[in-house]
Amino acid sequence: MNVGVNFLREHMDDSERIHYAFTDAGGPSANVVQPTAELYYIVRSPTVARMRTLYERVKKVAEGAAMMTETEVEIEFDGACAELLPNRTLEERLYANVTELGGVPFDEADQEYGRRIAEGLPEGAETLARRMRGLSADTPPYFDGILPLADPAHRFQMTGSTDVGDVSWVTPTVQIVAGTAALGTPGHSWQMVAQGKSAAAHKGMVHGATVMAATALDLLSDPDLLAAARSEFEEIIAQTPYDRPIPEGVIVPPLRPGYHPA
Repeated sequence: MNVGVNFLREHMDDSERIHYAFTDAGGPSANVVQPTAELYYIVRSPTVARMRTLYERVKKVAEGAAMMTETEVEIEFDGACAELLPNRTLEERLYANVTELGGVPFDEADQEYGRRIAEGLPEGAETLARRMRGLSADTPPYFDGILPLADPAHRFQMTGSTDVGDVSWVTPTVQIVAGTAALGTPGHSWQMVAQGKSAAAHKGMVHGATVMAATALDLLSDPDLLAAARSEFEEIIAQTPYDRPIPEGVIVPPLRPGYHPA
């Protein structure tokens, strides 16, 4: 199955991702074919509709592998997340609050710590991070400025997953990305973990929370802003309703009888 899925990578969009892990290889013996095997797959795409198309192809690879080996395959759907639905009205108000507050107040001690962290980053990671954000080569490790508010259709697409995406299809939603790590820090790396309790990370977190609180206060005190955000949301939903990514009848693992997390 994994061989087939890896060849499938040539026939999917560059923005799509397929991840896998062996959760049970069937046994430790090397000189026998194991009777069972279990894999966990994550299939990602920019939209739910495209995810479904890619997911069906991955399923066909699994079914084909079972036919080739004269075995049986059982597929269990665990969960899924929808893509984010931007709300320009809320984004513009949040951005105004960011502009008024200014960038994260990193000091020289933070930047020195960031330079030490940067010494262990993969070669070229800092340069690539600056280039992707349109920053100059002399930008310090902890970016203390404010990036332009990009148009949703042309902004940098992050490849993570979040259930905030599903929330954004139910109610108008806005998010902020605040600097808590040195430029070029890879996700899921020891450098990211090491910075998690740093003074710089705390400053970035508090900065983001302050902007969020200010925007929430604006919504509570400005009925016109709330109405505009809701109107924009409902207009989009009327044309493109929420496409629930989890099939009907699927019970997510924590709600299944007898579920015990690993």
